[in-house]
Amino acid sequence: MNVLKRIWRFYYEGFKEMPRWGRQMWLIILIKGFVVFILVKFIFFPNHLKRNFDTDEQRSEHVINELIKTAQDDTITIEH
Repeated sequence: MNVLKRIWRFYYEGFKEMPRWGRQMWLIILIKGFVVFILVKFIFFPNHLKRNFDTDEQRSEHVINELIKTAQDDTITIEH
């Protein structure tokens, strides 16, 4: 039997035989994970580059400049 099919059957049978409260817990876990992902992705990490720059070229220039600036700041700190 195919390995992926055996893995699928293992989990399918496990969830099918799981008590009602176990399925409810998994549903709560999945909903909570989805909500946390949405909060983290869209609220705490907005797309700064899309919002502040119009073209991909401007975005890449900004990223390169920030990387160079960070590398230079790290070098200055290490030397002192």
